Amino acid sequence: MVELIDLPDELLVMIFNKLNNVELLYSLIGINPRLDRIICDSTFTGYLTLLRYASDDEIYSLSDSMLDRFCSEILPRIDHQMKTLILESSSLERILLAADYPILHRLSLYNINKETAECIFAGKISVLMMKITDISLIQFR
Repeated sequence: MVELIDLPDELLVMIFNKLNNVELLYSLIGINPRLDRIICDSTFTGYLTLLRYASDDEIYSLSDSMLDRFCSEILPRIDHQMKTLILESSSLERILLAADYPILHRLSLYNINKETAECIFAGKISVLMMKITDISLIQFR
């Protein structure tokens, strides 16, 4: 019987490319050093969509348990490779304060309200926001 870990790196990369990178990171990071090396590559970490789409065509934040793990373990580990983040606005501050994101240059925010939009460039996240060159506000309410 062949197990996932027995497959060659090239085959694992091909399989992982077919999967959602957020679910891949959440499910496999920390299991095995070899898998960590593969899934922490910029191929899987450069562009993250940290939100969920519901069957009612609404967009929601990730679950609290997923956000907890991403903010405490995953994002600080991969922040140096992240170029693009797509978030639901209710998790914006929590996610942006979880790591430094030295090369983050694109941010897309869903379900943003006027108050959040006005506060984006103030407070704790203002320094990070100044580094971002492309900000998209989607479904402005």
